[in-house]
Amino acid sequence: MTMPFYVAPEQQMKDRADYARKGIARGRSVVVLQYDDGILFVADNPSRALHKISEIYDRIAFAAVGKYNEFEQLRLAGVRYADVNGYMYDRSDVTARGLANAYAQSLGAIFTEQTKPYEVELVVAEVGEDADSDQIYRLTFDGSVADEHGFVAMGGAADAVATALKERYRDGESLAEAMQIAVHALQQQDADRVLEAEKLEVAVLDRNRDRRLFRRLPASRIDELLASSRGEASAEG
Repeated sequence: MTMPFYVAPEQQMKDRADYARKGIARGRSVVVLQYDDGILFVADNPSRALHKISEIYDRIAFAAVGKYNEFEQLRLAGVRYADVNGYMYDRSDVTARGLANAYAQSLGAIFTEQTKPYEVELVVAEVGEDADSDQIYRLTFDGSVADEHGFVAMGGAADAVATALKERYRDGESLAEAMQIAVHALQQQDADRVLEAEKLEVAVLDRNRDRRLFRRLPASRIDELLASSRGEASAEG
């Protein structure tokens, strides 16, 4: 007679967490930074069709790493959540905090109840009237939520990227400065890695725009910002 194989619940949770972490680490990193006029999102992502960064609502954006089909399901669910709540109540009632709580519940239930956890990590960000009122929430595969300030690095070699951000990031940077810091940090994933504008997906939540504050930056604009930042650094030197 074959005895049933028993695995302690603690070991099951650990195995699921390890599985999800390994899947997320196989991808490329995404960074999110506050700058003087809003929030910048930069992804190491050469694809023009499979976005890691997306608009959710008027002042809210979403960034993700991990398995595309899984975080795309979450993105679509977030858009529906925002549209329904904005329609039933008021557009101002749709907040990053509310969306982060909804995602936390979904990810937590998937992690504990389903056979396989989602291999995803998310950032939900909302730009405020000023930097102090910006909101950035980081969500991990098990539904844990962290309220972040300044910058976030996730996916790929996230520790190396985060270390590079910590060394260079300062509050109140211009968009060009923040862009340079983000690209330098993403290049720390590999030795001698150089990221051209065509290999980057970049978007901002710009507090100076009207109503819909999300916009994507084309490669030409990314090049301008990086050239501007290099010019400023040379002038200071």
